[in-house]
Amino acid sequence: MYQNCYIYGINSVIHLSMIKITFPDKNVREYPQGTTAHEIAKSISEGLARNVYAAKVNGEVWDSSRPIQADATLQLLTWEDKEGKSTMWHSSAHLMAEALEIFYPGVKFGIGPPVENGFYYDIDLGGQTISSDDFKKIEDKMLELAKQGNAYTRKEISKKDAIDFFTQKGDEYKLDLIKDLEDGSITLYEQGNFVDLCRGPHIPNTSLIKAVKLTNIAGAYWRGDEKNKQLTRVYGITFPKKSQLDEYVLMLEEAKKRDHRKIGKEMEIFTFDDDVGPGLPLWLPNGAVLIEQLEKLAKDNERKAGYQRVRTPHIAKESMYLTSGHLPYYEDSMFPPMIFDGEKYYLKAMNCPHHHKIFKELNPSYKDLPVRLAEYGTCYRYEQSGELFGLMRVRALQMNDAHIYCTKEQFADEFRAVNEMYLKYFKIFNIEKYVMRFSTHAPEKLGKKYVDEPELWLETEDMVRKVLIESNIPYVEVPDEGAFYGPKIDVQVWSAIGREFTLATNQVDFAVPGRFGLTYRNAQNQLETPICIHRAPLGTHERFIGFLIEHFAGNFPIWLAPNQVSILPISEKFNDYAKKVLQSLINSDIRGLVDVRDEKIGKKIRDAEIKKVPYMLIIGEKESIESKVSVRKHGQGDLGSFTLPEFAKIIEDEINNALNVK
Repeated sequence: MYQNCYIYGINSVIHLSMIKITFPDKNVREYPQGTTAHEIAKSISEGLARNVYAAKVNGEVWDSSRPIQADATLQLLTWEDKEGKSTMWHSSAHLMAEALEIFYPGVKFGIGPPVENGFYYDIDLGGQTISSDDFKKIEDKMLELAKQGNAYTRKEISKKDAIDFFTQKGDEYKLDLIKDLEDGSITLYEQGNFVDLCRGPHIPNTSLIKAVKLTNIAGAYWRGDEKNKQLTRVYGITFPKKSQLDEYVLMLEEAKKRDHRKIGKEMEIFTFDDDVGPGLPLWLPNGAVLIEQLEKLAKDNERKAGYQRVRTPHIAKESMYLTSGHLPYYEDSMFPPMIFDGEKYYLKAMNCPHHHKIFKELNPSYKDLPVRLAEYGTCYRYEQSGELFGLMRVRALQMNDAHIYCTKEQFADEFRAVNEMYLKYFKIFNIEKYVMRFSTHAPEKLGKKYVDEPELWLETEDMVRKVLIESNIPYVEVPDEGAFYGPKIDVQVWSAIGREFTLATNQVDFAVPGRFGLTYRNAQNQLETPICIHRAPLGTHERFIGFLIEHFAGNFPIWLAPNQVSILPISEKFNDYAKKVLQSLINSDIRGLVDVRDEKIGKKIRDAEIKKVPYMLIIGEKESIESKVSVRKHGQGDLGSFTLPEFAKIIEDEINNALNVK
């Protein structure tokens, strides 16, 4: 493309060296050293350049205006990319901060990161107050500032100068952050009249922000520590088009009706208690039924697929997590250690090290492989208090976990079988939109973020990629988001109202089995290390049930519903027959209850509808004489009169049709 590139000055000729840029499709182009991602996008098309928010350079997200000085891999990020949205929302947090400084003089800022849907900023108002009534004026000011098209400008600064700058501003929060930063790694970003300590990246300029909505206010302790001052957390979201915001608002309204916290309370599924602790759900009887039915589904399918069930303790010694590598990589997400008899013990944050120990004890040969060990194991992770959210982000989680130990030759079939299990579950739960997010490594981060096995990384990623392509499963490839021990797939699904969830994960581990000395004897009686596949098709009970509550709006399919039948006698003189009906249903493995309240039948029906019970059995004199029940279906109305065996057959057929998908 460029053969020779010269800059002609008055008295000199400067030759610029060329760099090679590798795009996601493996196409390689040459550009002058110092070319920016924006310039590269512009060389492809003006339209692309206008829509580039940031760039992923060697797996790291950069400003699109930042010069690239050496050979690199490059992915241009737009609104359609997760990192593109994240960059937009990070920049929007800065824009909101600029608006807040106008309305709240002296306001101080903690952190302002992007989140799953939008952004927030933690602020210290210095005695001033803010409420949702103020949102409109802040939104209007943000749009006014956005139209100015101010560039987000990155400036590297020394630690001393950073300290001097924020000391002069009297911002103790930024000073607290700076003390943990290394000199030479500190950057400021400026747009308009706002300057902030920030490592970036940001969108090119504010004009890309076309629609704004502030969504919520909450309290948050500085650095998540209850001993520190409580700040005000303001949430918001932005879009590049007004129509996208309108669609989002409609989705929010529907999501509010389907909020798993609201429906979970109404249907008596789960609760939280201050004495138990934040992020530690208590499952009520109805919630326990949901858990039991999901476990039954998983266990039945895993048994048919050749899995063996195991059980492991909730704690383990420090030495095991040092061997696995989890402590160096994930210590911040683990609960602090407990010390007994001079030994450190940790609450289990993951099941895999325990399963590795079980595999080692089994001491299999190649004839025994693959070995598939499954467990609904309870794990504990120390999520920051400000990140806890109903069942979606908790500190105690029950995971549909399993680990498959196989040979390299068996890998493709095993990985394909795991994906097919996902597809079956999608049909069972009426999940129509999904995508596999295939996360790979970044070569320049080997030995830091990823285990230093470059050849194994490439080989394993090629194996995963090949299975996905051959299986014709929709997927997107995302560099620099793999697990530390191998590539992974995050399963992204969309609920019935179009909200995206990360449902589960499927990971390949070529490193940790070797750390545990896991081996099998091959056909030549030589020891080899197996590949391990970590998989959790149903994720955790907590997150999956939270998703299902929204997805079905509490109208669970008959096999999953906590109470499948509500038996409604029209007066107390038919209570005895109602109880006999209940016992008959129990004998047919049907879950139900009798509403013996002294209420009119109309109210009993309305209450059963509100509780989303799939079937209601109306019992009066005619039904008791004929040993029948009048059947009413939730959302449909009367179905007619049936004997108990006939009704039981209706339930049985509906369950079989729901679960026996192909």
